[in-house]
Amino acid sequence: MKIGIIREEKNPPDSRVTLSPRHCIALIEQGIDLVVQPSAVRCFPDADYLQNGVPMAEDLSDRDILIGVKEVPIDSLLADKTYFFFSHTYKSQVYNQKLLRAIVDKNIRLIDYEVLTNENNARVIAFGKFAGMVGAHNALWTYGKRTAEFELPRMKDLFDYQAAKEVYGKTKFPNIKIVLTGTGRVAKGAAMVLNDMGFTKVRPIDYVKNEFDKPVYTQLNSFFYAKRKDGEVFDEVLDFYKNPQDYDSDFDHFLPMSDIMINGIYWTNTGPAFFTADQMASPNFKIKVIADVTCDIAPVSSIPSTLRASTIAEPVFGYDPKTKSEVAAFGTDTIDMMTVDNLPNELPRDASEAFGDMFIAHVLPELQKENSEMLNKATIAQNKTLGPDFEYLRDYLEGK
Repeated sequence: MKIGIIREEKNPPDSRVTLSPRHCIALIEQGIDLVVQPSAVRCFPDADYLQNGVPMAEDLSDRDILIGVKEVPIDSLLADKTYFFFSHTYKSQVYNQKLLRAIVDKNIRLIDYEVLTNENNARVIAFGKFAGMVGAHNALWTYGKRTAEFELPRMKDLFDYQAAKEVYGKTKFPNIKIVLTGTGRVAKGAAMVLNDMGFTKVRPIDYVKNEFDKPVYTQLNSFFYAKRKDGEVFDEVLDFYKNPQDYDSDFDHFLPMSDIMINGIYWTNTGPAFFTADQMASPNFKIKVIADVTCDIAPVSSIPSTLRASTIAEPVFGYDPKTKSEVAAFGTDTIDMMTVDNLPNELPRDASEAFGDMFIAHVLPELQKENSEMLNKATIAQNKTLGPDFEYLRDYLEGK
């Protein structure tokens, strides 16, 4: 088994890596043949690998398995290899149809991190926690820029999360009310940051009914933001995830008193949006900053004002609820949208170290098996066709 760590070539550049120097040293000591491709943008410079005895090579054509983070440019794909990366194809994303076609044509086995699950169908490897962490930080950074009530540095300009925590300890936040949606990795990461900032978590019912003399947030699962269309009692959260088309939004309770919304749910195309564009134009809508970590693009989205993904370089755009259009950020009668879709790249060292730990713990043992059910289930393409669990992508693959 010859493993190659590829450099990230997608634009805008991503500085994360699947295996840090620490991980590479551990694998080499186990007798694994591993080579790292040089990179000018990686958060761990080439010298960090070389000084620790990790071999580097530009040419990875002798490798069996190639491991990256983001989509690999079509021109850089090597035929007849096994690739691991986030392909963003399993939801039939239009912008990557040509990528999947090329993968099939080049006889590549594509194993996508996003669909790597254990026997309980739980994901075993993800950057979601760090997306939530940076999303929460950026939400407060945006609010501070908007109101000038406090200042935060950008997360991307801090060495790591420990440096961010030191900043939080010196920052006095006003009495902001934040509604956080979701209960998974993203939301847990966001909640961790809010806790470290000194926000107090309160129950949804108290959040709606009470005023507070301190910064607070509430965290919602689907019970608090959705209701059944048939009027029956919502008594099973799992049913919402199995049958989202049977539900409407019940989020309007949180619109009149929230300053910031951090959206950390996993959303399917058939689920209800939290609110409509018309609701956003009503006097009852008081939210001034939306950090949409979920970042599904309108009109097929849980947030109607997520008109596009923003970038780390320019993380915020304004949304005018009256014209339903994008405007300049930080306006008086507008809503600021933070919709960066590669948030973990603002915290690349911490994210890479955690991701590598998960890869070694959960994925590497499967690679060492003669036949892995986990890897087979996550194989989107192989042998110049789709994997058995992804035959539903046939029309997408063929451009129909």
